[in-house]
Amino acid sequence: MAKWGEGDPRWIVEERPDATNVNNWHWVEKDATGWSRDKLKDLFVGLKIENEKGFCEILELTKTEGEASANNRKAKLIFFYEWVIAGTWEGKLTDSQKKIKGKFEIPNLSEENEPSEIDIMITTEKETQEASLVKEIMRSTGVEIIRMQIEKYIKDLKDEYSQGIILPSRNGNIAPAVVDTKNKENTAKAEMNKVVQTSTGTSGSSAGVRIPTTTVTMKEKFKCTLADLYRALTVKGLVQVYCGSDIVFEPAKGERFVLMGGNITGEFIDLIPEKKLSMRWRMKTWPDEHYSVVTIELEEADDCTRLTLKQTGIPAGEVDRTKEGWQLNFWQRIKQAFGFEARLY
Repeated sequence: MAKWGEGDPRWIVEERPDATNVNNWHWVEKDATGWSRDKLKDLFVGLKIENEKGFCEILELTKTEGEASANNRKAKLIFFYEWVIAGTWEGKLTDSQKKIKGKFEIPNLSEENEPSEIDIMITTEKETQEASLVKEIMRSTGVEIIRMQIEKYIKDLKDEYSQGIILPSRNGNIAPAVVDTKNKENTAKAEMNKVVQTSTGTSGSSAGVRIPTTTVTMKEKFKCTLADLYRALTVKGLVQVYCGSDIVFEPAKGERFVLMGGNITGEFIDLIPEKKLSMRWRMKTWPDEHYSVVTIELEEADDCTRLTLKQTGIPAGEVDRTKEGWQLNFWQRIKQAFGFEARLY
């Protein structure tokens, strides 16, 4: 047993007088959903949009469906938010007293998109010439003003939920490192759109040619709960932390994915929450259109979560490289990013 004060410094309780989350090592999540609904209402209801042609005002929000949260792991802040917002508006032309009513919808407010990339759909109750002119005010001027309010929501979310989630140590405050989870997907999407990947692997190999394959089984332990490990494997924002931002990733049956700058592509076969993942999986250097099948099973033990990986259909000669890839690019990076090598309690 280590002497008092000589153990792993992450676990010396005296570093914090309240002995709470020493050095911010544990995963801490704060729900920002309720706060976000109130904030979005404050930012949008009563918002006025005006130019030389007329005047519009947002009357109410009829839908705020989604969620938001702030997460701390190893003094890194990661923000998640995903919203579908809808509301009503009315407006009139400068030289008219007739009020035109309409609706707006924001279907993709999330950390994956910059405010300038967020879609805003504008409609009117009636299709008349005057309604079209008023709708154009909302489209030409209103959309930019709404995007400015979205940008303010994101800033206020980060300002509000940066407080209190990173706890001070004995020697002062730990400055939070905010992890940017915005997904710049152009490169990854381009890779996914290639129907046939160019092979630099075995000479003469091509689609439809039978190649010798083998199976690999790996076991790994992570010092975390089963739920935390499953999240690290399936939540896009967390996968971006250790795979980089240029990924395409939607963890649902039948959805495709692109990881590691396009070097790994595949498709989800099945997911059983907190238990099992099955995927078609290939490396860019493998023979054209050749996929292996990866099955990952999770089991929670008293002091860790056990992961078992079975990968069938690996091209002969790629076994060592495949095992090394899992160990270096996934297991080690996950442990380092989220502290899953440390003690759980």
